[in-house]
Amino acid sequence: MLPYTLYGIFSRMNDMRKITAFIPRELLATAQEYTGAGVAETLRIALERLAREQFYRRMRELRGKGVKLDLNFDELREDREFDAQGNVIL
Repeated sequence: MLPYTLYGIFSRMNDMRKITAFIPRELLATAQEYTGAGVAETLRIALERLAREQFYRRMRELRGKGVKLDLNFDELREDREFDAQGNVIL
């Protein structure tokens, strides 16, 4: 498997860990009600959200630090198809 980076976290597609966690029953029930998913999927969603929040925090810390991104949005859009309203066609 080739490694990939998601939200600044280096991983592999099948790099999984089986865990045992003691989580308050009401907290888990509330989270599952919110996600509409099972235990494992709810925990995955929560952990991904934490990883994104850490990434966003790091990006906010860079605000005003003189980091210059050389992006050309037209070039970024070249590999995508758009409908008549300008929405990306998946």
